[in-house]
Amino acid sequence: MGNGTEEDYNFVFKVVLIGESGVGKTNLLSRFTRNEFSHDSRTTIGVEFSTRTVMLGTAAIKAQIWDTAGLERYRAITSAYYRGAVGALLVFDLTKHQTYTVVERWLKELYDHAEATIVVMLVGNKSDLSQAREVPTDEARMFAENNGLLFLETSALDSTNVELAFETVLKEIFAKVSKQRQNSMRPNAITLGSAQAGQEPGPGEKRSCCINL
Repeated sequence: MGNGTEEDYNFVFKVVLIGESGVGKTNLLSRFTRNEFSHDSRTTIGVEFSTRTVMLGTAAIKAQIWDTAGLERYRAITSAYYRGAVGALLVFDLTKHQTYTVVERWLKELYDHAEATIVVMLVGNKSDLSQAREVPTDEARMFAENNGLLFLETSALDSTNVELAFETVLKEIFAKVSKQRQNSMRPNAITLGSAQAGQEPGPGEKRSCCINL
């Protein structure tokens, strides 16, 4: 999975980061989109997103990753944050069990506002702090399996599994989109801008769209 150009892409996939404040959502975002990590733990206020274009086979996918940036502290996340999202990373800090115990509440909020077909990965972040672990891997994996979620442990600090986490979610979304495209007999089930799915756009037509699964 490599980088493409920012201007040339076939799909836009909106992926949201959710979870308690301080679990490392912003650093996961910056590590994936800019390969950066900040030790400054100050919370940024407001919703922000970054993009990265990646290749899945011959398709260029523009991943639009949204970060709550501290709003979760005030329960101020609105339905607009989830609107149009086709993927989500539900992040907890594996060194703080409290951030894991509220995962179920986050999952409920996600499903209350997002499409039922959204691809969700449970992410145990800060795997580099193994000596301080409070959440057993098997416990989190079992919860993920029981709730139909993908699961990975990551470290935004040392980059462990960060690429793999986003890549896995994007591949799963792309697989759903491709399957829907193949199964549907309706010509306008999925469109790429003004071009029908699976077709190259004509001159002057934009090559992008957001996909609703």
